[in-house]
Amino acid sequence: MKLAILSRNSSLYSTRRLVEAAREQGHSVRVLDPLRCYMRIACDGFDMHYKGRPLAGYDAVIPRIGASVTRYGTAVLRQFELMGTSTPNPSDAILRARDKLRAHQLLAAQGIHMPVTVFGDNPDDTADLLKLLGPPPHVIKLIESSQGTGVILAEKLSASRGVTEALRGLYANFLVQEFIAEAAGADLRCFVVGDRVIAAMRRQAPAGEFRSNLHRGGTAVGVRPSRAECDVAVRATGVLGLGVAGVDLIRSDRGPLVLEVNASPGLEGIEKASGKDVAGEIVRFATPGRRRAPARRGTRK
Repeated sequence: MKLAILSRNSSLYSTRRLVEAAREQGHSVRVLDPLRCYMRIACDGFDMHYKGRPLAGYDAVIPRIGASVTRYGTAVLRQFELMGTSTPNPSDAILRARDKLRAHQLLAAQGIHMPVTVFGDNPDDTADLLKLLGPPPHVIKLIESSQGTGVILAEKLSASRGVTEALRGLYANFLVQEFIAEAAGADLRCFVVGDRVIAAMRRQAPAGEFRSNLHRGGTAVGVRPSRAECDVAVRATGVLGLGVAGVDLIRSDRGPLVLEVNASPGLEGIEKASGKDVAGEIVRFATPGRRRAPARRGTRK
């Protein structure tokens, strides 16, 4: 098979591992910087060039599109789709996952449990908005944040008001969520490929920090998730239309809660913590003719 990997940096761990896995499985593979892809769009057909040469004949494309290039990167991916190339994560599914507010609405509509979330625009409504959420602590998140950046813990009501007012002054888009104290600074990353969780790790925030992201100094160990955790991770992935995702869950007194569905999850942390060949599973899933459609129900791995 002729595969493409959309990535801005071929030396990144995740990109390198996908290339290695593709070659080990006998595929021809090329890394393409999405910002160097340019398109011709017309009713008589779709064409794309890369550094002066036409791009054609790719059987599948695996997107590794960073948050900073979401708009252009998904346009390139959509062009591939229109040219007949398959992908495990369609462009529209990536856009749904990247918009935290939209993703939360879609997941909640399907009965998937999450921390209670509120969102508003007018400063005059701040007091009532926070009243809808309940007493602090509150977690305030930029809607397009990633790797734990743009996530703030407000421990007092005055702090929640101050942060929301400041963000509105910057015209930032954000949402506010309840804080799940019993999680004790830990979350669970379930890596979903198709209809199953193929690997999972428990991430723990460092002392004095509530964000467990590895980029924020968190530590990770491989774990075996429960059937309920696998089920909700696979369901959340399917609701957004993704075939590959890193689903972040938090263990609460009322069961697993979805924090986020990541459409371009990093491979380094999960592979090292779990010891699983995650890159190989992604490439197998992305291969046309052998890929299973995402399911709504999870199976324990």
